[in-house]
Amino acid sequence: MSSTSQLKQLGLFEARVPRYTSYPPATHFAPFQGTGMVTDWITAIPAETEISLYVHIPFCRRLCWFCACRTQGTQKLEPVAAYVRMLLAELRMLRVLLPPGIRLSRLHWGGGTPTLLPAAMITRLAEAILSAFPMTPTGEFSVEIDPSEIDAPRMAALAGAGVNRASIGVQDFDPQIQETIGRPQSHELTAAAVRLIRDHGIANLNADILYGLPHQTTARISDTVQKLLALSPDRVALYGYAHVPWMSKRQVMIPEQALPDAQARLALFDTARALFLSEGFGEIGIDHFSRPDDGLARAVRAGRLRRNFQGYTDDRAQVLIGLGASSISRYPQGYAQNAPATGAYIAAVRDGRLPVTRGHAFTPEDIWRGRMIEALMCDFRIDATEMAERFGIGPGQFDRIVGPALAQFGRVLHRGPAGLDIATEGRPLARMIANAIDAYAIAPGSHSSAI
Repeated sequence: MSSTSQLKQLGLFEARVPRYTSYPPATHFAPFQGTGMVTDWITAIPAETEISLYVHIPFCRRLCWFCACRTQGTQKLEPVAAYVRMLLAELRMLRVLLPPGIRLSRLHWGGGTPTLLPAAMITRLAEAILSAFPMTPTGEFSVEIDPSEIDAPRMAALAGAGVNRASIGVQDFDPQIQETIGRPQSHELTAAAVRLIRDHGIANLNADILYGLPHQTTARISDTVQKLLALSPDRVALYGYAHVPWMSKRQVMIPEQALPDAQARLALFDTARALFLSEGFGEIGIDHFSRPDDGLARAVRAGRLRRNFQGYTDDRAQVLIGLGASSISRYPQGYAQNAPATGAYIAAVRDGRLPVTRGHAFTPEDIWRGRMIEALMCDFRIDATEMAERFGIGPGQFDRIVGPALAQFGRVLHRGPAGLDIATEGRPLARMIANAIDAYAIAPGSHSSAI
């Protein structure tokens, strides 16, 4: 039986499952009554702890039709400036609540378009954050950069603030595909942005591309990958386009008849994957690739790759705090999400309240199931010894937990003395196998294609 036939029989081409950047997935978050519990979580963080900080900038000069992120369009600076003032106010609230000696192992600005901020505003925001919470000596400060929304003054401000990793969105270089998804961005424009990044001493470069886009073919994605490789990124995320117009209304602009079917999506992924591997990139989990000296590759070799809302990470911080509208924090006790709407977020901060509106407090079962799922997504295996030592899960209980996965996917799973392993040919099923460990029910239409 061919690999494609086996994947088809196991349901890959019909399934819709979470991406498992959290457990439980954000679709299971519930409204919080007040913020007292989250305040307790923040104040319980030990002094001198290293944490991660995510800052969400929801504004874009243009709204790309493919995007399902929490963003809003603006052509004026005033709403951006007002929003940054609220970020600074939220930061001050956190500084009061957090114990002394907090340092940042990771600082990431995402969006939206963080580089929509003028140079002076970039400097002001970065200085406020880093004066409140300094970076560790090995800390990483990364920013998402729109190649069409960057210039020398803004790049100089980012470099001056200490940015040492840049992330650019490419999606696809084909002009027809770009027109169809509302994202005009030539290879020349992108190459100029990369030169600007490199010229300002930012050594580490991430890039995102998508497979499964309208009008995409194996020839077109091959051309995009080859053009991207010429820009010498250190790390690439190869995400599957999630067509969810019932969740992201702007996606109704994308013609569904031009989208590749599930088997074609797999062929697109395999084509891009082969090109990255042929150029010496290593596979990172289900959809990332990196050069051997990149931090993610080192994390894979050391067995410490992790997964969070930004995808894969080598950050070992146990606390991730999100600033800004819709951002999500992860504490040892649970998840807390800020108000998704910018207006509601601003109103809460202006009133002096933490803008948290929903989230999830972990149960003990959430923690061990979440670790199992993370292990599958990162390492394609669950270590039975780790589960026994960390959570007291012995062989009998382990078998009961993984039993449903083995029953459904036994042809690509191996249960041995060391634990549960996904065979190489079964790795495209990782999200589905993780779902067999998931104790929460999936609401119809709430997740994207498994491939």
